[in-house]
Amino acid sequence: MPDMIAAHHLIKGALPGMPKSTTWELPAHTRAKHDLLKYYLGGWFPILSRYNERVVFLDGFAGPGVYQGGEPGSPQIALDALLKHNYFPQMSNKQFVFIFNEMQADRCDSLAEIVAEFQRQNSPWPNNVGVSVNNSSFEEVASEMLQYLEQQKANLAPTFAFVDPFGVKGIPMALLARLLAFRQCELFVYFDFNTVNRFAAAGNIDDRLTELFGTDLYKNARDLAGTDRKLFLHNLYQDQLRSVCGFPYVHSFEMIREDGKTGYFLFYGTRSVTGLRVMKDAMWRVDPGGGQKFSDFFAGQDVLFDVEVDTYPLRLELQSHFAGNLVSVEELEQYVLVNTPYAASHLKRLTLKRLFRI
Repeated sequence: MPDMIAAHHLIKGALPGMPKSTTWELPAHTRAKHDLLKYYLGGWFPILSRYNERVVFLDGFAGPGVYQGGEPGSPQIALDALLKHNYFPQMSNKQFVFIFNEMQADRCDSLAEIVAEFQRQNSPWPNNVGVSVNNSSFEEVASEMLQYLEQQKANLAPTFAFVDPFGVKGIPMALLARLLAFRQCELFVYFDFNTVNRFAAAGNIDDRLTELFGTDLYKNARDLAGTDRKLFLHNLYQDQLRSVCGFPYVHSFEMIREDGKTGYFLFYGTRSVTGLRVMKDAMWRVDPGGGQKFSDFFAGQDVLFDVEVDTYPLRLELQSHFAGNLVSVEELEQYVLVNTPYAASHLKRLTLKRLFRI
C-alpha cells in the first residue's frame, strides 16, 4: 500500500489556526491525546492482527514528528505502540503499514528525518512493518487510497485513521465516509469545537462547516447559547458520524483549556464493540474520575487520593432497565459499553458485586 502514495506533493502555506513555526511546545491536552492514542493502539494492534493479514495506521495530519522540548509526536507514539508491544514477536507473520501524512513542507521534512532516525535506532527494521511519509493534503491521500482500491477492486485492510488537523478545513464528512466505509475501519478525529462554536452562525465559513458536518443543520445553533449550544453541535457531529459514516458506536472525549472552556472534542467511531471496549478503557485511564474529559487546568497536579469511580448511577440504570429480566453478564457488559459512559471493567466488581450485597 505505501507504493500507491509514494509520490510527494509539495503544498506550501499553513491553514488558518495552524502554528506558523515548524515545531511548537507540547500542550498538556496534546499529551493527554497522545496517551489516549498510545493506550488504544496497545490493544488494537494485537486484536486486529489476530484475525487479519494486514493492518493500516493512517495519520492524516502527522505534523513535524517532534515538539520543541524533544517530545515525540503521534507517528513515533504509534510506532512505539507496536514495536515495544510485548506481543510484537508473535505478530511477525502479519503486515503493518504506517502512513504518515503532513501537508506543510517544512514539517514534512522534519517528520521524514524523525522517522528515518527512529528506524535507524530500531535497526534492523522489521520486514513486516512498512512506513510511508507523504507531503499531501489529507484529501489527496484519502482520494489516492480510494482510487487505488477501486482499480484493484479491493477492500481496505483494517485501518485506524487518526485525523488530527488544525481547524475545520480538510476533513469533509463525505470523504471520511468513503474512506472508512469498510467494516473494520475506525476513526479517531479532532472536532474543533472552539472554531465551530464561534463561526456556526457567522456565515463566513459556511462552506467549510457544511463539508465538516456533511449538512448545514449546524446553522440551527444560532438560536442556542451556553451548554445547549455545545450539546447541540457535539450531538450533531456525533449523529453525522453514525448516519453518514456508518459507525454504530461513537464516543467522545472533551479537552478543556486552562480557562475552563472547551477547546475540542476527540470523536472515536467504530463498528466493533471490542474496539469500543478498548477505547473506553483508554479514556478512563486518562480520566480516572469520569472517562470523558481532560482539563489543562489540572494538568501536572498531584492527586492526593485514589479516585474511586462512582458507579451508583450505573447501578440505578441497570436496575431500572433490566428490572424483572434474566440477563447474562455479556449482555450487561454490552449495554454498559454502548449506552453508558462507563467501561466494561466497572461492571463486575464495582457494580454487580455491590448490587448483590444490597
